[in-house]
Amino acid sequence: MQPFQGGISGQQLRSFIEKIERLEQDKAEIGEVIRETFAEAKSEGFDIKVMRQLIKMRRMKKEELDEQQELLELYRQALGE
Repeated sequence: MQPFQGGISGQQLRSFIEKIERLEQDKAEIGEVIRETFAEAKSEGFDIKVMRQLIKMRRMKKEELDEQQELLELYRQALGE
């Protein structure tokens, strides 16, 4: 590896950049598959907004979800709902 300005290897830098570019391409392709899957679910009659909310909730830790639900209920009570 040949050092670049500041002791950085140009070859190593190129390797990182190319890897990130490949990962970005993979990410774009996965995003397209996700969009297609949501479109398919919508065509089957599923509510996409609800599905997105459910996915968001499933990612949360149980403690976070419980706290959020408690606050939501507290706010609803404050509004008289």
